[in-house]
Amino acid sequence: MRLLKSSIHPSLESVDQPAFLRLAARGIILKGEDILMLYTQRYDDYTLPGGGVDEGENQVEGLIRELTEETGARNIRNVQAFGLYEEFRPWNRDGFEIMQMKSYCYTCEIDEQLGETSLEDYEVKNGMKPVWINVHDAIKHNLDTIKNSDKKGMSIERETFLLSMIRDELLVVASC
Repeated sequence: MRLLKSSIHPSLESVDQPAFLRLAARGIILKGEDILMLYTQRYDDYTLPGGGVDEGENQVEGLIRELTEETGARNIRNVQAFGLYEEFRPWNRDGFEIMQMKSYCYTCEIDEQLGETSLEDYEVKNGMKPVWINVHDAIKHNLDTIKNSDKKGMSIERETFLLSMIRDELLVVASC
């Protein structure tokens, strides 16, 4: 899968330290210029649905599980690789100094009607919910949050970068 970006947290002087590897899968589901996102009230941001790949799963299996849990997506199909976003973040737990997260991003299609979600407790407490939003509006919203919020972290930067690539690469194709 092509590497879209490698991002290093500004507090890290080097990535040559003991690192914990976390694999994630994220879904890109478009309907015209609208995209299925997760809105999180606590952070006031939009993120691609997806999350950690469990042990014993491959990325596509993890993607399908996460999309089903977080959005209620049904009949997930035509899964195609889009790209990999790699992050290095401070970790300082379990004998590691760094968490290296690899987010494998895939385009896919789903049935029009979403089913029930099965969000984790912390996701519910954070006010997470699946929403369809125009890609341009999601980018603008996240950029405003980056500019004006003290709660922002590396995740919103990742998501806004990915949304910009989706806009530039996938919306152009769809409008041809």
